[in-house]
Amino acid sequence: MEKFLKDYQEFVKSIAKKFDDPEKELMTWGLGISGEAGDVAGCIKKTISHKDGQLPGIKENLGDTLWYIVAICNFYNWNLEDVIKENTDKLNKRYSEGVFTEKAACKRERIDWNENKK
Repeated sequence: MEKFLKDYQEFVKSIAKKFDDPEKELMTWGLGISGEAGDVAGCIKKTISHKDGQLPGIKENLGDTLWYIVAICNFYNWNLEDVIKENTDKLNKRYSEGVFTEKAACKRERIDWNENKK
């Protein structure tokens, strides 16, 4: 799997648009995630609410969302496998005894990433 993720990350890098402005590049990839995630949500809504089977659309747009996620990893020179591992470690720690409704419920706690700059 590691080689596949690395190869996919290199593939994304090879076909991603080249930008002269790093801020515009990051904005494009970040907004791309939002757009594709919105398409996923739209397909799910149509599948459930309108009984209009959009499973292929859900799958395709999940892949497109992943493409943008990987583009951001490339922007910051992050290894996709490391990002996945860090997330897995965080979730294993949080849900070491399994997923419970009370653990998954909102605790009104939020990390303000801007506070970490101080």
